[in-house]
Amino acid sequence: MSHAVMLVIAMLLDATLGEPKWLWDPVPHPAVMIGRAIGWAEARLNQGDARFAKGLALVSTLVVGAWVIGCVLGAFGWVVEVMLAAVLLAQRSLVDHVQAVGDGLRVSLGDGRRAVAKIVSRDTGAMDQSAVTRSAIESAAENLSDGVIAPAFWFLIGGLPGLLIYKAVNTADSMIGYRTPRYEQFGKAAAKLDDVLNWIPARLTAGLIAIVHWVMAEWAAIRSDAALHRSPNAGWPEAAMARALGVAIAGPRAYGGEMRDFPFVNGFGRTALGPDDIDAACAALWRTWALALAIVLAFSLF
Repeated sequence: MSHAVMLVIAMLLDATLGEPKWLWDPVPHPAVMIGRAIGWAEARLNQGDARFAKGLALVSTLVVGAWVIGCVLGAFGWVVEVMLAAVLLAQRSLVDHVQAVGDGLRVSLGDGRRAVAKIVSRDTGAMDQSAVTRSAIESAAENLSDGVIAPAFWFLIGGLPGLLIYKAVNTADSMIGYRTPRYEQFGKAAAKLDDVLNWIPARLTAGLIAIVHWVMAEWAAIRSDAALHRSPNAGWPEAAMARALGVAIAGPRAYGGEMRDFPFVNGFGRTALGPDDIDAACAALWRTWALALAIVLAFSLF
Protein backbone atom coordinates (compact mmCIF):
# COMPACT_ATOMS: atom_id res chain seq x y z
CA MET A 1 0.00 0.00 0.00
CA SER A 2 1.40 3.41 -0.95
CA HIS A 3 2.26 6.10 1.58
CA ALA A 4 -0.44 8.32 0.07
CA VAL A 5 -3.20 5.74 0.59
CA MET A 6 -2.06 5.10 4.16
CA LEU A 7 -1.93 8.84 4.82
CA VAL A 8 -5.50 9.34 3.61
CA ILE A 9 -6.70 6.69 6.05
CA ALA A 10 -4.58 8.11 8.88
CA MET A 11 -5.85 11.65 8.32
CA LEU A 12 -9.44 10.47 8.40
CA LEU A 13 -8.85 8.43 11.57
CA ASP A 14 -7.20 11.38 13.30
CA ALA A 15 -9.99 13.76 12.26
CA THR A 16 -12.62 11.32 13.51
CA LEU A 17 -11.08 10.01 16.73
CA GLY A 18 -8.47 12.59 17.75
CA GLU A 19 -6.61 11.55 20.89
CA PRO A 20 -9.12 9.59 23.00
CA LYS A 21 -8.57 10.09 26.71
CA TRP A 22 -9.35 6.43 27.46
CA LEU A 23 -6.31 5.38 25.41
CA TRP A 24 -3.67 7.87 26.57
CA ASP A 25 -4.51 7.83 30.28
CA PRO A 26 -3.11 4.30 30.83
CA VAL A 27 -0.56 4.33 27.96
CA PRO A 28 1.97 7.13 27.30
CA HIS A 29 1.49 8.92 23.98
CA PRO A 30 4.44 8.33 21.60
CA ALA A 31 5.25 12.05 21.62
CA VAL A 32 5.35 11.95 25.43
CA MET A 33 7.75 9.00 25.30
CA ILE A 34 10.01 10.91 22.88
CA GLY A 35 9.89 13.90 25.21
CA ARG A 36 10.84 11.81 28.22
CA ALA A 37 13.84 10.38 26.37
CA ILE A 38 14.98 13.89 25.41
CA GLY A 39 14.49 15.15 28.96
CA TRP A 40 16.50 12.23 30.36
CA ALA A 41 19.36 12.87 27.93
CA GLU A 42 19.31 16.64 28.44
CA ALA A 43 19.64 16.30 32.22
CA ARG A 44 22.78 14.20 31.78
CA LEU A 45 24.46 15.82 28.78
CA ASN A 46 23.68 19.52 29.02
CA GLN A 47 26.51 20.45 31.35
CA GLY A 48 30.22 21.12 31.25
CA ASP A 49 32.10 21.78 28.02
CA ALA A 50 31.31 20.92 24.37
CA ARG A 51 27.58 21.42 24.80
CA PHE A 52 27.00 21.97 21.09
CA ALA A 53 28.71 18.66 20.28
CA LYS A 54 26.65 16.90 22.94
CA GLY A 55 23.43 18.38 21.59
CA LEU A 56 24.41 17.38 18.06
CA ALA A 57 25.09 13.85 19.27
CA LEU A 58 21.65 13.74 20.91
CA VAL A 59 19.90 14.92 17.74
CA SER A 60 21.87 12.46 15.61
CA THR A 61 20.89 9.65 17.96
CA LEU A 62 17.24 10.71 17.79
CA VAL A 63 17.29 10.71 13.98
CA VAL A 64 18.96 7.31 13.70
CA GLY A 65 16.82 5.84 16.46
CA ALA A 66 13.59 7.15 14.91
CA TRP A 67 14.59 5.75 11.52
CA VAL A 68 15.37 2.30 12.98
CA ILE A 69 12.17 2.19 15.05
CA GLY A 70 10.14 3.33 12.05
CA CYS A 71 11.61 0.61 9.84
CA VAL A 72 11.05 -2.09 12.48
CA LEU A 73 7.45 -1.07 13.19
CA GLY A 74 6.72 -0.64 9.49
CA ALA A 75 7.74 -4.25 8.93
CA PHE A 76 4.62 -5.29 10.84
CA GLY A 77 2.45 -4.05 7.99
CA TRP A 78 0.34 -1.14 6.82
CA VAL A 79 -2.13 -1.32 9.72
CA VAL A 80 0.61 -0.48 12.23
CA GLU A 81 1.90 2.34 10.01
CA VAL A 82 -1.57 3.84 9.59
CA MET A 83 -2.41 3.64 13.28
CA LEU A 84 0.85 5.29 14.34
CA ALA A 85 0.50 7.96 11.66
CA ALA A 86 -3.02 8.73 12.89
CA VAL A 87 -1.73 9.01 16.45
CA LEU A 88 1.08 11.39 15.44
CA LEU A 89 -1.16 13.71 13.42
CA ALA A 90 -2.93 16.35 15.51
CA GLN A 91 -5.75 17.93 13.51
CA ARG A 92 -8.63 16.97 15.78
CA SER A 93 -6.79 17.71 19.02
CA LEU A 94 -5.58 21.05 17.65
CA VAL A 95 -9.10 22.16 16.75
CA ASP A 96 -10.40 20.96 20.12
CA HIS A 97 -7.76 22.92 22.06
CA VAL A 98 -8.23 26.11 20.05
CA GLN A 99 -12.02 25.88 20.21
CA ALA A 100 -11.77 25.48 23.98
CA VAL A 101 -10.30 28.99 24.16
CA GLY A 102 -13.30 30.46 22.34
CA ASP A 103 -15.70 28.46 24.50
CA GLY A 104 -13.86 29.65 27.60
CA LEU A 105 -14.07 33.29 26.56
CA ARG A 106 -17.82 32.95 26.20
CA VAL A 107 -17.95 31.97 29.87
CA SER A 108 -15.46 34.52 31.22
CA LEU A 109 -12.14 36.17 30.47
CA GLY A 110 -10.53 34.05 33.18
CA ASP A 111 -11.73 30.84 31.55
CA GLY A 112 -10.36 32.01 28.22
CA ARG A 113 -6.99 32.82 29.78
CA ARG A 114 -6.79 29.40 31.43
CA ALA A 115 -7.63 27.66 28.17
CA VAL A 116 -5.10 29.59 26.09
CA ALA A 117 -2.40 29.02 28.72
CA LYS A 118 -2.55 25.33 27.77
CA ILE A 119 -1.44 26.01 24.19
CA VAL A 120 0.95 29.00 24.40
CA SER A 121 4.10 29.68 26.44
CA ARG A 122 3.66 33.45 26.91
CA ASP A 123 2.26 35.10 30.04
CA THR A 124 -1.54 35.00 30.00
CA GLY A 125 -2.53 36.47 33.38
CA ALA A 126 -2.96 40.06 32.18
CA MET A 127 -4.36 39.37 28.69
CA ASP A 128 -7.54 41.05 27.55
CA GLN A 129 -10.04 39.30 25.28
CA SER A 130 -8.32 40.40 22.07
CA ALA A 131 -4.90 39.24 23.28
CA VAL A 132 -6.30 35.84 24.25
CA THR A 133 -7.93 35.54 20.84
CA ARG A 134 -4.78 36.56 18.97
CA SER A 135 -2.77 34.00 20.89
CA ALA A 136 -5.24 31.24 20.06
CA ILE A 137 -5.24 32.13 16.35
CA GLU A 138 -1.43 32.24 16.23
CA SER A 139 -1.24 28.85 17.93
CA ALA A 140 -3.81 27.45 15.52
CA ALA A 141 -1.82 28.57 12.47
CA GLU A 142 1.61 27.53 13.72
CA ASN A 143 0.47 24.14 15.00
CA LEU A 144 -1.45 23.44 11.79
CA SER A 145 1.97 23.46 10.15
CA ASP A 146 3.95 21.70 12.90
CA GLY A 147 1.29 19.24 14.00
CA VAL A 148 -0.61 18.38 10.82
CA ILE A 149 0.88 19.44 7.50
CA ALA A 150 4.55 18.79 8.33
CA PRO A 151 3.96 15.30 9.79
CA ALA A 152 1.75 14.44 6.81
CA PHE A 153 4.39 15.78 4.40
CA TRP A 154 7.19 13.71 5.91
CA PHE A 155 5.03 10.58 6.07
CA LEU A 156 4.22 11.06 2.40
CA ILE A 157 7.93 11.45 1.62
CA GLY A 158 9.46 8.87 3.95
CA GLY A 159 6.72 6.71 5.42
CA LEU A 160 6.74 5.93 9.13
CA PRO A 161 10.53 6.47 9.51
CA GLY A 162 10.18 9.93 7.97
CA LEU A 163 7.29 10.82 10.26
CA LEU A 164 9.08 9.59 13.40
CA ILE A 165 12.25 11.50 12.50
CA TYR A 166 10.23 14.68 12.08
CA LYS A 167 8.38 14.21 15.38
CA ALA A 168 11.59 13.46 17.27
CA VAL A 169 13.36 16.56 15.93
CA ASN A 170 10.31 18.79 16.37
CA THR A 171 9.86 17.61 19.96
CA ALA A 172 13.54 18.22 20.67
CA ASP A 173 13.25 21.75 19.27
CA SER A 174 10.20 22.45 21.44
CA MET A 175 12.12 21.33 24.54
CA ILE A 176 15.69 22.51 24.04
CA GLY A 177 15.70 24.75 20.95
CA TYR A 178 15.78 28.05 22.84
CA ARG A 179 18.25 30.93 22.79
CA THR A 180 18.78 30.98 26.54
CA PRO A 181 21.98 30.51 28.52
CA ARG A 182 20.98 26.92 29.29
CA TYR A 183 20.01 25.85 25.77
CA GLU A 184 21.83 28.22 23.38
CA GLN A 185 24.57 25.70 22.55
CA PHE A 186 23.01 22.38 23.52
CA GLY A 187 19.79 22.97 21.58
CA LYS A 188 21.25 24.67 18.50
CA ALA A 189 21.45 21.50 16.38
CA ALA A 190 17.84 20.60 17.19
CA ALA A 191 16.63 24.11 16.34
CA LYS A 192 18.52 24.28 13.04
CA LEU A 193 17.41 20.81 11.88
CA ASP A 194 13.82 21.61 12.84
CA ASP A 195 14.06 24.76 10.72
CA VAL A 196 15.21 22.66 7.76
CA LEU A 197 12.48 20.03 8.17
CA ASN A 198 9.77 22.69 8.46
CA TRP A 199 10.94 24.92 5.61
CA ILE A 200 8.72 23.38 2.92
CA PRO A 201 5.75 22.43 5.17
CA ALA A 202 5.45 25.96 6.62
CA ARG A 203 5.23 27.54 3.18
CA LEU A 204 2.95 24.75 1.97
CA THR A 205 0.63 25.40 4.92
CA ALA A 206 0.53 29.10 4.09
CA GLY A 207 -0.30 28.28 0.49
CA LEU A 208 -3.10 25.91 1.46
CA ILE A 209 -4.62 28.50 3.82
CA ALA A 210 -4.37 31.19 1.14
CA ILE A 211 -5.94 29.00 -1.55
CA VAL A 212 -9.02 27.95 0.43
CA HIS A 213 -9.61 31.53 1.58
CA TRP A 214 -9.04 33.17 -1.79
CA VAL A 215 -6.17 35.37 -0.63
CA MET A 216 -3.43 34.11 -2.95
CA ALA A 217 -3.48 37.57 -4.55
CA GLU A 218 -2.02 38.82 -1.25
CA TRP A 219 0.91 36.36 -1.35
CA ALA A 220 3.48 39.17 -1.55
CA ALA A 221 2.04 40.69 1.64
CA ILE A 222 1.99 37.27 3.31
CA ARG A 223 5.65 36.76 2.42
CA SER A 224 6.49 40.23 3.74
CA ASP A 225 4.65 39.63 7.02
CA ALA A 226 6.27 36.21 7.41
CA ALA A 227 9.69 37.87 7.31
CA LEU A 228 8.78 39.87 10.43
CA HIS A 229 8.62 36.71 12.53
CA ARG A 230 11.62 35.68 14.63
CA SER A 231 11.24 32.14 13.23
CA PRO A 232 12.10 31.47 9.56
CA ASN A 233 9.03 29.25 9.29
CA ALA A 234 6.31 30.03 11.84
CA GLY A 235 5.54 33.41 10.31
CA TRP A 236 4.26 31.86 7.08
CA PRO A 237 1.13 30.08 8.36
CA GLU A 238 0.49 32.92 10.83
CA ALA A 239 0.66 35.55 8.09
CA ALA A 240 -1.63 33.54 5.83
CA MET A 241 -4.14 32.93 8.62
CA ALA A 242 -4.17 36.63 9.53
CA ARG A 243 -4.95 37.57 5.92
CA ALA A 244 -7.54 34.82 5.61
CA LEU A 245 -9.44 36.09 8.67
CA GLY A 246 -8.76 39.79 8.12
CA VAL A 247 -7.25 40.20 11.58
CA ALA A 248 -4.03 41.51 13.08
CA ILE A 249 -2.16 38.96 15.19
CA ALA A 250 1.21 38.67 16.96
CA GLY A 251 2.30 42.04 18.37
CA PRO A 252 3.65 42.76 21.88
CA ARG A 253 3.44 40.02 24.49
CA ALA A 254 5.14 39.04 27.76
CA TYR A 255 7.35 36.09 28.59
CA GLY A 256 8.45 35.49 32.16
CA GLY A 257 7.20 38.92 33.18
CA GLU A 258 9.19 40.68 30.45
CA MET A 259 7.24 42.53 27.74
CA ARG A 260 8.60 42.07 24.22
CA ASP A 261 7.67 44.43 21.44
CA PHE A 262 7.06 42.04 18.54
CA PRO A 263 5.53 43.53 15.37
CA PHE A 264 1.95 42.87 14.34
CA VAL A 265 1.25 40.52 11.45
CA ASN A 266 -1.27 42.02 9.01
CA GLY A 267 -1.11 45.24 10.99
CA PHE A 268 -4.02 46.80 9.10
CA GLY A 269 -6.38 43.98 10.10
CA ARG A 270 -8.94 44.11 12.90
CA THR A 271 -7.46 44.31 16.39
CA ALA A 272 -10.66 44.01 18.48
CA LEU A 273 -11.10 40.25 18.49
CA GLY A 274 -13.25 37.71 20.31
CA PRO A 275 -14.70 34.18 20.36
CA ASP A 276 -16.27 34.47 16.90
CA ASP A 277 -12.80 34.96 15.45
CA ILE A 278 -11.64 31.77 17.14
CA ASP A 279 -14.62 29.98 15.58
CA ALA A 280 -13.50 31.33 12.21
CA ALA A 281 -9.93 30.10 12.84
CA CYS A 282 -11.20 26.62 13.67
CA ALA A 283 -13.27 26.60 10.48
CA ALA A 284 -10.12 27.66 8.61
CA LEU A 285 -8.24 24.73 10.13
CA TRP A 286 -10.83 22.30 8.80
CA ARG A 287 -10.99 23.89 5.35
CA THR A 288 -7.21 23.76 5.03
CA TRP A 289 -7.15 20.16 6.26
CA ALA A 290 -9.79 19.25 3.68
CA LEU A 291 -7.70 20.68 0.85
CA ALA A 292 -4.62 18.83 2.12
CA LEU A 293 -6.66 15.61 2.25
CA ALA A 294 -7.89 16.16 -1.31
CA ILE A 295 -4.31 16.63 -2.52
CA VAL A 296 -3.11 13.46 -0.78
CA LEU A 297 -6.11 11.60 -2.17
CA ALA A 298 -5.16 12.75 -5.65
CA PHE A 299 -1.63 11.44 -5.08
CA SER A 300 -3.07 8.10 -3.91
CA LEU A 301 -4.92 7.65 -7.20
CA PHE A 302 -1.65 7.76 -9.11
